[in-house]
Amino acid sequence: MTDALKRLSEEGVAIWLDDLSRKRITSGNLAELIDQQHVVGVTTNPSIFQKAISQGDGYDQQLSDLAAREVTVEEAIRMITTADVRDAADILRPVFDATDGQDGRVSIEVDPRLAHNTKATVAEAKQLAWLVDRPNALIKIPATQAGIPAITEVIGLGISVNVTLIFSLERYRMVMDAYLAGLEKAKERGLDLSKIHSVASFFVSRVDTEIDKRLDGIGTDEARALKGKAALANARLAYEAYEEVFSSDRWAALDKAQANKQRPLWASTGVKDPAYKDTLYVDELVAPNTVNTMPEATLEATGDHGQITGNTIAGTYDEARAEIAAVEKLGIAYDDVVQLLEDEGVEKFEASWTDLLKSTEAELKRLAPSKG
Repeated sequence: MTDALKRLSEEGVAIWLDDLSRKRITSGNLAELIDQQHVVGVTTNPSIFQKAISQGDGYDQQLSDLAAREVTVEEAIRMITTADVRDAADILRPVFDATDGQDGRVSIEVDPRLAHNTKATVAEAKQLAWLVDRPNALIKIPATQAGIPAITEVIGLGISVNVTLIFSLERYRMVMDAYLAGLEKAKERGLDLSKIHSVASFFVSRVDTEIDKRLDGIGTDEARALKGKAALANARLAYEAYEEVFSSDRWAALDKAQANKQRPLWASTGVKDPAYKDTLYVDELVAPNTVNTMPEATLEATGDHGQITGNTIAGTYDEARAEIAAVEKLGIAYDDVVQLLEDEGVEKFEASWTDLLKSTEAELKRLAPSKG
């Protein structure tokens, strides 16, 4: 192992693990990653839980108990996933305390089937915060049109939020605006703003996957020369927007009230194209006050051969704008790409949730006590 993960942390990038399972908790692996690999947070999503519950027998005892109680499959899933998040939050509690609440966070997502229902999303977020019952939990809310007002309402109640599935710069600005509006509501209610935290999960690799596919379809040398550039350009321009919003007069008033900045979180940082360096979306997205949530393979690759050379975002904005413009000039519409990716993102999480329902239901039936 190199000291790349240590250097990354020193540059102001919080390293979070994009994975969780009961085995990772009970085996001591999560604690080991915190102690040895500079991991200071955990993110989850329906796909991660579906994989965890469908593999091995780590959940059999709890599933057996739930089956004996004849709970619904939805209740079973919530009992299982919140138990994992609660236990992970307890393991990360020393980090949470040491960083004054900045890190040591564990995220859990609202039911993705509610992504287009504001009221239901708010209700689910409140329920999850109550169920997990840990100050270092983050409730994940997707940045859909319906999710934006839900973010404001949930932050306004003093619940910390991880906004997920952000692909476009316009939507990211709406997310930051929703966060500030939520803080203003919380302030009006007399809540302690210093206790409210948020990250905005800006997705990276999927942008290259979709745009590269379209560039390949064009097939010219000019098009091929742009492959692997759009995702980094998009993320870097997101950081520019972050710097702008959190240096505004509106933010200054909240800053005086001890509010916390909503950090950009680089999500989907595992490289999808094997032609690219496996640490591309780590090495090239280094800037202060950010989070990079990595699948374990990316974490290990960064520790082994990541090249952390300091801030790789500062001074890149003009070049990033030019790269996005060059892609658009070839007939690839940025707005079309990011909307497609958001729609696909919600659909993928809904599909994972459906798979999770099916596999959990099958396990409940398998472990149900025989009657008679």
